Amino acid sequence: MANGKTDYYDILGVNKSASPGDVKKAYRKQALEWHPDKHRENKEAAEKRFKEINEAYQILSDANKRQAYDTHGHAAFSPGGGGFGGGGPFSSGGGTGPFTWTYTSGGGQNTNYDFGDPFDIFEQFFSREAGPWGGGSPFRRARQMPRYGISIDFSEAISGIEKEVSIEGKKRNIKIPAGVDDGSRIQFDDFVLSINVRPSKDFERDGADVFSTIILPYSLAALGGNIEAKTIDDEVKIKIRSGTQSGSMLRLKGRGFPRLHGRGRGDHYLKLLVEVPQRLSRSQKNLVKELQEEGL
Repeated sequence: MANGKTDYYDILGVNKSASPGDVKKAYRKQALEWHPDKHRENKEAAEKRFKEINEAYQILSDANKRQAYDTHGHAAFSPGGGGFGGGGPFSSGGGTGPFTWTYTSGGGQNTNYDFGDPFDIFEQFFSREAGPWGGGSPFRRARQMPRYGISIDFSEAISGIEKEVSIEGKKRNIKIPAGVDDGSRIQFDDFVLSINVRPSKDFERDGADVFSTIILPYSLAALGGNIEAKTIDDEVKIKIRSGTQSGSMLRLKGRGFPRLHGRGRGDHYLKLLVEVPQRLSRSQKNLVKELQEEGL
């Protein structure tokens, strides 16, 4: 292509006969894949690619610009080019400066818990100075969507839940997915919902992993045996090895939370604490003395 630039259709991975819907769908896929937050190890290359993707979409999503591009290629947007002369489509004012953009992920916070229409999300990442088409963002301005909050139980976050809520006086049924975490945000068509997950008295959570503590009698830790352990789903029988030390950890694979943005589940980690009795009967004291004499 002219000026050594990559063909816009190739950037989005569509052919020239692609419908506007196909172009939008391809943009969503490419923008999600190449967002710089997902390529921190090679952020400079990702930013370059991300810019190219949005530049391509800016042209191919507009019927007039797409027609000019199909006729004249990249030259259509060069000074003196057909249809859009007097500066490139991404110049500031009438100059030849590059398309300038910024992206944000919420004050440094990871946006992996935001979900909904990726197109709507990515449009909010961009801003630029006034250009030859009347200024403002090259995308439609992000709507200032109202935000609401809802609290759910720890158990409801495990399996997901559907709730009826009142939004601006109207009853709405909303579905909260399994694996949602405290502080997660769900973007619906016309509002954003923040999730507060009430803590559990039995479990702690770190992402998809769950942690809990089991108190073992001294005799069980010393001699070994079986014990019932409570998980977020049910109770499971676990084997305690003889000589288990206080503070040991057991991993129950796949017994944690469903992964919100992925397959499978996290793990459940059990911390084993050996209980030392504070009061002993006379017979128990005699037994302990015998163990002491044996060097235990």
